[in-house]
Amino acid sequence: MDSSHQSNYKLSKTEKKFLRKQIKARHTLLRHEGIETVSYATQSLVVANGGLGNGVSRNQLLPVLEKCGLVDALLMPPNKPYSFARYKTTEESKRAYVTLNGKEVVDDLGQKIILYLNFVEKAQWKELRPQALPPGLMVVEEIISSEEEKMLLESVEWTEDTDNQNSQKSLKHRRVKHFGYEFHYENNNVDKDKPLPGGLPDICDSFLEKWLREGYIKHKPDQMTINQYEPGQGIPAHIDTHSAFEDEIVSLSLGSEIVMDFKHPDGTAVPVMLPRRSLLVMTGESRYLWTHGITCRKFDTVQASENHKSGIITSDVGDLTLSKRGLRTSFTFRKVRQTPCNCSYPLVCDSQRKETPPSFPESDKEASRLEQEYVHQVYEEIAGHFSSTRHTPWPHIVEFLKALPSGSIVADIGCGNGKYLGVNKELYMVGCDRSQNLVDICRERQFQAFVCDALAVPVRSGSCDACISIAVIHHFATAERRVAALQEIVRLLRPGGKALIYVWAMEQEYNKQKSKYLKGNRNSQGKKEEMNSDTSVQRSLVEQMPDMGSRDSASSVPRINDSQEGGCNSRQVSNSKLPIHVNRTSFYSQDVLVPWHLKGNPDKGKPVEPFGPIGSQDPSPVFHRYYHVFREGELEALCRTVSDVRILQSYYDQGNWCVVLQKA
Repeated sequence: MDSSHQSNYKLSKTEKKFLRKQIKARHTLLRHEGIETVSYATQSLVVANGGLGNGVSRNQLLPVLEKCGLVDALLMPPNKPYSFARYKTTEESKRAYVTLNGKEVVDDLGQKIILYLNFVEKAQWKELRPQALPPGLMVVEEIISSEEEKMLLESVEWTEDTDNQNSQKSLKHRRVKHFGYEFHYENNNVDKDKPLPGGLPDICDSFLEKWLREGYIKHKPDQMTINQYEPGQGIPAHIDTHSAFEDEIVSLSLGSEIVMDFKHPDGTAVPVMLPRRSLLVMTGESRYLWTHGITCRKFDTVQASENHKSGIITSDVGDLTLSKRGLRTSFTFRKVRQTPCNCSYPLVCDSQRKETPPSFPESDKEASRLEQEYVHQVYEEIAGHFSSTRHTPWPHIVEFLKALPSGSIVADIGCGNGKYLGVNKELYMVGCDRSQNLVDICRERQFQAFVCDALAVPVRSGSCDACISIAVIHHFATAERRVAALQEIVRLLRPGGKALIYVWAMEQEYNKQKSKYLKGNRNSQGKKEEMNSDTSVQRSLVEQMPDMGSRDSASSVPRINDSQEGGCNSRQVSNSKLPIHVNRTSFYSQDVLVPWHLKGNPDKGKPVEPFGPIGSQDPSPVFHRYYHVFREGELEALCRTVSDVRILQSYYDQGNWCVVLQKA
């Protein structure tokens, strides 16, 4: 409603409700996106709820806006719940403001969404540098005919006996079949000593021979995996193991187009459209260094222009819309390698790397050794850089500490740089940490802290009114050691004393909301630009967040090389290597190694991480920290194994599972 008319009559209940929501939308845009609205009319409007992130496509929104006048530009930033509309005249934008505010539109899923419009003078976004396909990547359109596509799809028998060795039984969330060799998703490898009977289907021979003649591939594959993807399904970001397969990884897309995401170790992300009946060929850098994956969603952000079929999805916000996914079947071909890999990326090559990732511990001794090398030593090395990224206390933890009675004695077990030790001056707080360097930082800040192991805290039993353990217990490598850490915290508490415990959650997307950690997965390159009401803007709005790891959930988390999707597989294979997670992505394994890219020049003589820096062009050392990420309910179940304890509260907080305990 036009504010100039509000004083002329009393607002109805419905109008008051709408006005409240419009004001809330205005404040949300300012607080979370930095978009300032204005009270006077301009040519430009920000349309809250009318964005690609809401499931509203360009084809849906533009006709609605055009009913009010000539739309000069409609800018739809990727993954955002708003868009910008610029009209030819201010009169037309005023008409849209009055007519469309509070109007219902139906998104691509058939759900009703209410639009809230506000005037803007300008908006800020990032101008991305022009992207190129990852080196060695090729997409060949219309590699087969529609008749050949139909023939290939009909040749796949999904209903055959599940005992057939070409049927994959471990993936519950999509159909999959293997030929030649079974592809193992837990390590992106094959067992070269166990070929499947029958080899590749004869129907593939003519296509493979043709691709060889035309130079698209250099090796005739001897392994094939067929995957069928329902809309909403995907694959985690991964790199096919170097030692398992030759240079080429080839994938044929049938039935529907898809956007595949490629990511370089430096954080550069490139979304690539794979049209129906196209052939994706990954060689060289794109095969060995870049991860590739498909985000689980039912709509892809794509170019709106019809002449754009394959290749990079650009950041041109004036030419983006949504494309509904269909049923897609992929035929992925590989050539099993019989000799060690000698690629040009030795630091990420399992054949050339001097040291291999550690195995999952099978005893308390192995777990202790794993924690020593991949937790204690790492935090000792990264303490200074780690501390520089840990400065803002989390609100719920501050609330817990400030609610404690004045004069309470509180222990912070695993205090890090001591950011919680000075939150409430009315408490007597003491911190302890396994890292001498972090404890030294606490002392420099005039906090009371000492070095110890969280499994053996040298404090008298029953002497603490409260304890906090923030992002610590997930570093213990077995369930028994995690329980022991809880028992040690409870031992310190007096009867009636409380403890607040935070652990990293496997579910980094909860109640349809992504954690801040996942929201940090953005291409951060580019310079800030402005959109004025009198200038033409065709650029993208992109969030920027540092890509670094942590002991908190705002930390660096990578994604395991495990092509399982939908749900998560907690099965831990005996003697299996711990996967290295990919930063700023969802977890697909509970036990992972999380990289920390050390910024600045490390002290001379100090050891760098066991595997060496990722990527020959990144001079900064990379360390790997062990984590066990918790599933929903797992922390509560662990607490129930501890005697004389009751759970007062459990909740989810920005990618962490949290409990408040009380000692009986």
